[in-house]
Amino acid sequence: MKICFLLLSVICFFNFNQLHSQLLKKQALLFKPVFGNSPLYVDSLFYSINDKDSIQFLTLKWYISGIELFNDSKSIWKEDNSFHLLNAGDPGTLHMDLTIPTNFTFNQIRFNLGIDSITNVSGALGGDLDPTKGMYWTWQSGYINFKAEGKSNLCQTRNNEFQFHLGGYQAPFNTLQTITVTIHPDQPINIYIDLKLWLSNIDLHQLNHIMSPGSDAARLSNQLLRCFRA
Repeated sequence: MKICFLLLSVICFFNFNQLHSQLLKKQALLFKPVFGNSPLYVDSLFYSINDKDSIQFLTLKWYISGIELFNDSKSIWKEDNSFHLLNAGDPGTLHMDLTIPTNFTFNQIRFNLGIDSITNVSGALGGDLDPTKGMYWTWQSGYINFKAEGKSNLCQTRNNEFQFHLGGYQAPFNTLQTITVTIHPDQPINIYIDLKLWLSNIDLHQLNHIMSPGSDAARLSNQLLRCFRA
């Protein structure tokens, strides 16, 4: 009798796990940095800003957090512990799989560009939030939400370098941005971020160095909103 009960328990356990796995699927999510109509690569190409000016990216990193799926503006799924550090110099970080129920239908994705204030005041954490990733200032300033470094002949600096480290979680210079993108259901989600569109609003001759929270960091962070598209 005990053996029969044990066998029945084992069968039920495997059937439950098989059913559970069948109810979930992997939804591919891929972020693609571009410069206008060209894929953006770091440490290699110079990209034309106009007929005489160009730019090269040596570092391009940013945080994506709070990933959420919507169907006709109604939230249907939200990722737990949702913090991802994306690095254009490491293509593997640009791809992630979302584990979602198979019967979910969605046509929008929402995510934060950056790290929320509660996480910022929680101190240095692990995983993609580990300070060794080079995206953390101090407990007072918190995380760098977006980092772009490189060279341009427009920058009258040493070696024509520019550095944009955009972060800050305290008012009035909170740089966290919430982005909503309309997507096609039942297809891999490809999200493009166009840095040429972002740079079109920056005069690199005048502004080429941001290393702390402030009004410039908040303004440039806000301008990144329109650079994301499907």
